[in-house]
Formats: sequence, C-alpha cells, structure tokens
Amino acid sequence: MPSVLPVPINPSVLEWARQEGGYAVDRIAERLHVKRERVEAWESGERPPTLRQVQELARFLHRPLNLFFLPSPPQVPSLAAEYRRLPGVTPGQESPELRLALRQMINRRENALALMEELGEEPTSFQLQAHLREKPDQVGERLRVALDVDVSVQTRWRDEWQAWREWRAAAEKLGIFVFQFPKVELSEARGLSLLRFPLPVVAINSKEWPDSRNYTLLHELIHVMLAAGNEEVPALRERRSGKDWEQLERFAEAATSFALVPENALRAVLPSRPDFWDIPSVRRLARRFRITPLAMATRLQTSGLMSWPEYTAWKKGWDDYVATLPPRGGGFAHPVDKTIGRSGRPYVQLVLQALEANRITSVDASRYLDLKFEHFSKLRDSLRETPARGDANE
Repeated sequence: MPSVLPVPINPSVLEWARQEGGYAVDRIAERLHVKRERVEAWESGERPPTLRQVQELARFLHRPLNLFFLPSPPQVPSLAAEYRRLPGVTPGQESPELRLALRQMINRRENALALMEELGEEPTSFQLQAHLREKPDQVGERLRVALDVDVSVQTRWRDEWQAWREWRAAAEKLGIFVFQFPKVELSEARGLSLLRFPLPVVAINSKEWPDSRNYTLLHELIHVMLAAGNEEVPALRERRSGKDWEQLERFAEAATSFALVPENALRAVLPSRPDFWDIPSVRRLARRFRITPLAMATRLQTSGLMSWPEYTAWKKGWDDYVATLPPRGGGFAHPVDKTIGRSGRPYVQLVLQALEANRITSVDASRYLDLKFEHFSKLRDSLRETPARGDANE
C-alpha cells in the first residue's frame, strides 16, 4: 500500500492513544508537521491519516501500529494505581515523558514476573517494613543493616560512581528492581517507586548525578518499606492531606539520612558541634560518605547538629551556590551500557537466562531489553565485568 494513501484507522483509538500518552493536540500536530485542524479531523473521523502518518504516530506515541485498527480503545488501569504519591504530580496529569517511563517500567516488571514463572523461579520476597509510629533512626538503621554496607567500606569508595554502583547492587538483593528512567525533568520526579509486591520497583531519574542517586535510591526504599507496612498506598488511592503527606515525606527523608550515615559513624568523625556551618565544611563531610552536601546537611539537622534556622539558611546559600555552577554535560554511552543502566543487572540477566533456556526468542529478548540483537555478545561480556564508572545514563 502506498504510504501516501489514507488508511481506515479507528479515530477513537487515536484519540485514546494521544490522551493516554498525555499529549496535547498541538504537540501531535507539531511533531507530524501538520495543522492542529488536521489532527482534530483524524480524531473525529472526518479525514483519515495516510499510512506514513499512522506509522509516525505509532513511533511518536510508542504504540504498535496495529493498535490504531482495533475496534475500540483498550481498557487499561490508571498509571497512578502503580506509583507512590509524588510531590507536585497530580494523578492523571503526569507529563508525556513520565507517563511513557511509567508504562515501560511497569511492562518491565510484568515481563520479569512472566519470565520467572516460565523458568520455574520464585521472586525474592521483600522483607522490610516501616511504620510511622517508629523513630526515623530506627527505620534507617534497619535498612542499613539489610543493605549490609559497612561504613569502613563506604568511606573507601573511590568516587560517586562506585558509590552508586555499590548501593544499587545492595538494594537489588532485597527483592526489588532498580530501574532508571530518561527524559523526565528533575523538577517533576527525581525518583519514584512502584508499590507492587512481589518485586516492587525503585526508579531513579537518569538526569540525577551519582552522588544524588544514592540518596534518592534509599529514600524510595523507605517509601517501599512504608508501603510494605501498610502505611502508604499508590497515588490513586492516597487520601492524606497535604500537611500529613509532608510529615510522611519528612519522616522518609530523616530515615534516609540515618541509613546513609549511621549515628555512631557521624559522631566518630564529628565529636563536637562546630560553632558555624558553611558550605565548604559540609562539603568536606559529605565527601567522606560519598553523599551530596544537601543530604549531609539534612543528616546534621536530624541529629540536632544543625538547628532548623541554620539548616534553612545553609540550604538557601547552597541553592544560590548551585545556581552559579555551569550545567554538567553528559557523555556518549554505548547501547549496552544504556541497557544495563536503564534496566539493571538482575533484569538483564533474567532475560538472557530465559533466552538461553529457549523460553523466549531473540526477537523477544531484543524487545524486552530495547537493544538490537547484534549487541548481545557485548552485553554478556559487560555483565561478566565490573563497570569502571558505574551504570551509564540514558
């Protein structure tokens, strides 16, 4: 069929795909280089698109081509039924980039469960719980013990990339997946968690730098622990007031800071409270534990080593300082490094195991990993090696 001829798609499915993807009509029109009225005509059924235009729609909306020929739109659950409540994100009004990332991560988790069933494996059960009636330091200590990262080892990590890799590997042993998601603005989501058991998901925005990812990773783990303790539910069912939710977030932040820097380790390097906290002194302390200065300031505040007014003033100074820094650019990453960074080693290994057991085809494996099959030899080699700089960004 010539690509310039119109094709009889289902207009209601096209409208559903656009809306479910979070796209405005104008954005579709801009992407396909047509006027807004043309897109509206496609969705009303007044004028069908050409085959080439349908193919472009499928690519842009990340949908299979045959979707547009279904007799009716699919019935799918709300994405907000999966992820925890996020500050500033209204369920159903997520950006197109975040909605796509959520769909991809949900599919990845479902693929993993299906592959485990095919292979006769049982998913590792996530055993940790947390309750708001507890003290944050107790919850943080419990997570720290489960992660089994010794402070003496932590302080010897050579850089933030190794720290990120080690924290991620420790977290993945707890019965979760750690994914990364691209193209979402940090202002919308630095991290998130999918509150489904077994195999809940902790996801980190790949725009986060490694020293920030460590805090975000453990922060999301605290939220998973709270969900396991029936203290949290997915965003769609969350009914807390804004004030109550802020209190829960402060609890998670405090517990995270105690998990990253245990009290005895902090007191060992800081036997007394200094008269004044400035940016250089907090940065030096943060470097010792391979965390961000802001995370360290939060940690100091939770232990009473920095008063709340001091913390507020310090944070303002830090924000002003960060605003003067030039943006850090990203480098080139091989598709294999992107795959491992995006999906994590446990998920990649599971797909390869299913492929080697003839439970899936090479086409399936390429689709599960979003990686061309020509790269699979290098992928296997990379999994046998210890990465020099941690997992790559998207």
